[in-house]
Amino acid sequence: MKVLWRRRVLAAALSLTAAVGGLLVAGTAQAQTVSTGSLSFRGDSGDYISQGKSYSYSTGNGDGLTVSSSTGSTVSISVNAYNGDWWTLTFDAPGTQVLVPRTYTAAHRHPFNGTGPGLDLSGEGRGCNELTGSFTIIKAVFGPQGYVQTFDATFEQHCEGGDPAARGEVHISNRPPPSGAAPKPATTRPRAATTSPNAGTGRPSATPTSRPSATPTSRPSATPTSTPSAAAAGSGNTSANDTDANTAAVVRNAVFSPLLLIGVVLIVLAGLVALAGLAVLLGMYVRRQ
Repeated sequence: MKVLWRRRVLAAALSLTAAVGGLLVAGTAQAQTVSTGSLSFRGDSGDYISQGKSYSYSTGNGDGLTVSSSTGSTVSISVNAYNGDWWTLTFDAPGTQVLVPRTYTAAHRHPFNGTGPGLDLSGEGRGCNELTGSFTIIKAVFGPQGYVQTFDATFEQHCEGGDPAARGEVHISNRPPPSGAAPKPATTRPRAATTSPNAGTGRPSATPTSRPSATPTSRPSATPTSTPSAAAAGSGNTSANDTDANTAAVVRNAVFSPLLLIGVVLIVLAGLVALAGLAVLLGMYVRRQ
């Protein structure tokens, strides 16, 4: 019993530290709402993440999708589905490279992939301790400040070195970003750490995910209220639409700056609270020696 208690304390402390680290890393990339997009995947019998089932989500069916990128090197897609499902999918290029159209093999679990490619599909309270897989970037178009305009990719993921796999694809299409404007931040809910098939062993789960607290009472309209401008971003012509877009960008930036500062302060406070909890757990562990 004493040995089991020690293992549980250490596992909890490592999971807490990893969860805080994942939140701090995620905070460096600003999430944006996806205008048009979809995520679908299916799993073999015995695959822990998919449970051998098929899943399909799209903005056209009222599902909420957000995407964030760290200068094109890492792209994370989150699904807040109409039926209450919650998933996160992350692609990471080797080192500081930018994701480009090609196939990336020998991928390992992000963010523990070192200088190699990283991948992670998790959600519904399930995540891999360790994984291997591959993914293919079909198309990737990035704008300033981590803006994701177009992103199409396929992937295959194996948990804990097993043969069963989860395979899927993602398609994202957003309007070209206004010149010099930051992407519009998406509204997200807090998420809890996932569990893995071998909880308490191996690497701790660092990808936070959980179901949202409530299901929307009505399905959003799938029909877009407006169509994107046909003019290319950054053209030399000046028009009333360009002036309105630049004015709106200035207003958004002026409002977002204090909100960003508040967000950073809250993340730092959350990290301090988590570290204090870790210190208490380690103190308990030492006293039980």
